[in-house]
This record gives sequence, structure tokens and C-alpha cells, in this order.
Amino acid sequence: MYNEKVLDHFNNPRNVGEPEEQNAVGVVQSESCGDTTYIYLDVEDGIIKDIKFRTFGCAAAIASSSMLTEMAKGKTLEEARKISTESIVNELGGLPEQKIHCSVLAGDALKAAIDDYIANHKE
Repeated sequence: MYNEKVLDHFNNPRNVGEPEEQNAVGVVQSESCGDTTYIYLDVEDGIIKDIKFRTFGCAAAIASSSMLTEMAKGKTLEEARKISTESIVNELGGLPEQKIHCSVLAGDALKAAIDDYIANHKE
């Protein structure tokens, strides 16, 4: 059902947990399956210095969150906001059609964390 890259990110997820320093968090829960993703950001000078996640869900949800953190780390908030569902799925080498919503969950949690940072750090 899952390819080797998805299984690798599920079995060996990158950037799990909460960063020591964090200044934003995004939380999204899937209405269809109940999976929940938390994305934690440590932003410095508009750049994602560190990003971590906690996902309570299936293999595809965990793998999508893991891949997303690798894609977003070191990017500006604007660049990170542009990470699409399709790009997450492509970087994972594909997901079964019925699991695409897992990559949406990860992307939405990142956007919620970016919105949280912006809302709490207005100049």
C-alpha cells in the first residue's frame, strides 16, 4: 500500500516532538478520520529556524508531517506557506488516493502555525 519512502518517514520520522524554543503552533484535526497534527515553529528573522511535529494518526499522516518538516525548515514564512499538498505527496513518492487528505492535514497545520506566528508577532 505504501512505498519505501513513505514507510521510511513513518518508521523513522524526522523532527518529532517540540522544539526547545518555539514561538508558534498550529493544530489541525481531520474531520474525516480524526487524525490530529501539531506543528511547532521556532521562527527567527522571518525564517523557520526549527520545526517539529506531533501527529496522532495513520502512517500516511505521520509520513506527511515528517516530510513537511524537512521541506519547510530553513525557509521563510512566505516560502513555507507555498508548500502544497501536491509537493508533499510528490516528495513522498506518492500516496494512495484515499490517504491524500493526510498531506492536506500536514499542510494546513503548517499554515495554522504560520498564521499563529504572524498574529502574535505584529510589529
